[in-house]
Amino acid sequence: MTKIIVAQDAPVLVAIYIAKARHEVLIAIPDKKRRRRLTVSNELAAFNRLATALKEYGRPVRVAFEATGNYHRALAYHLATAGFEVKLVSSVALARTREALNNSWDKNDPKDAQVILHMMEIGNEQYYHDPLVCGTNDIQELSKTHDIVSKSKTELWHRVLTHYLPLYFPEADRFHRSSRSDWFLAFLERYPSPHLITAMDKAAFTADAWDVIGRKVAKERLLADIYETAKSSVGLPVAPDSHAIRMFRLVLGEGRSLIAQRNQIEDRAVALLKDLPDYQLLTSIPGIGPINALTILAEAGDLRRFGHHRQFLKFCGMDLATIQSGTFRGQTKLSKYGNARLRRTLWMAGQVAILQRTNSFRDKFERYIAKDRQSTHLRRKAYSAIAAKMARTVHGIIKHGEPYRPFFEG
Repeated sequence: MTKIIVAQDAPVLVAIYIAKARHEVLIAIPDKKRRRRLTVSNELAAFNRLATALKEYGRPVRVAFEATGNYHRALAYHLATAGFEVKLVSSVALARTREALNNSWDKNDPKDAQVILHMMEIGNEQYYHDPLVCGTNDIQELSKTHDIVSKSKTELWHRVLTHYLPLYFPEADRFHRSSRSDWFLAFLERYPSPHLITAMDKAAFTADAWDVIGRKVAKERLLADIYETAKSSVGLPVAPDSHAIRMFRLVLGEGRSLIAQRNQIEDRAVALLKDLPDYQLLTSIPGIGPINALTILAEAGDLRRFGHHRQFLKFCGMDLATIQSGTFRGQTKLSKYGNARLRRTLWMAGQVAILQRTNSFRDKFERYIAKDRQSTHLRRKAYSAIAAKMARTVHGIIKHGEPYRPFFEG
């Protein structure tokens, strides 16, 4: 009988299925056939016991898990700081592998730990970027909080435009220009109903509202226009002290608070990143401002770990994929199996870049749609191509450490 010789540097493989209260752990030791199974509760003492047990093997340890919400972050951090190699397993790959191995979609925590261990044995793992270990935790929290605040602000803004304004001051809709400006909400908070405006004469209203609308070009003409509009408004004649108006003002106050929070986060982001070389390189690219640069750094981490721009495109989900079987060949499109926030940021940055005058993004876009400028399908493909070019440019300037050059295609 032939004895299998195991190398001394062969690692101990640790597969962990992450859950909220406890984690299922399956350990494969190189010179033993039997696998050790543990249940680790989400507590510091349990984490320390697991780390101590793994160190006792006297071998390198490689740990892999499927990311589950944020429940994996604490355990992954403690294992990484204990000196173990930490890897990530794709959720999609885990589901497909489970179905292939078990010929069923049936799942449970111990079974998923077995599947993760199988994926480790065949090398189907991904790089795990721990934000706290890599020093990007603050950047991530700023980026995610900004995204939450912005979405809340957009939802509230739509509620104002589709519910409150049609009821109480429909004509005021034409005076707002941007959801980023605070003056419009401040004005509505002061005058939620046109009847509060027409209760004063024109001169009194102009004097009363002069400071409310902030700094404006032709401010007096704007206030005069608002006053004349209020005189012919079809808004409901609700009492100024009614509960309906109080609710309207409550919503407007929340909107102003969200604007202030967003501005504060943006100021903090600029202060945190302004001296960072990667941030300075990113903001040299057309279409990438402070928030887009913040999101890229938060979601992608160190872009130098991607040896080729195709790896970064795949990480973003912007790689091309085609369904083909026999003589059938489907339409080639973006896979979208990647970081959705990063993909959206690059898409939006591309939209801004093609609106600027002189850069290679606009030049590529114009050449792309030259055949038929009215074709929506062609324009959609052009937008995708610009987003992919933005991703390649972002990776290129970070990797080479050189700022953006408008028409350099290296």
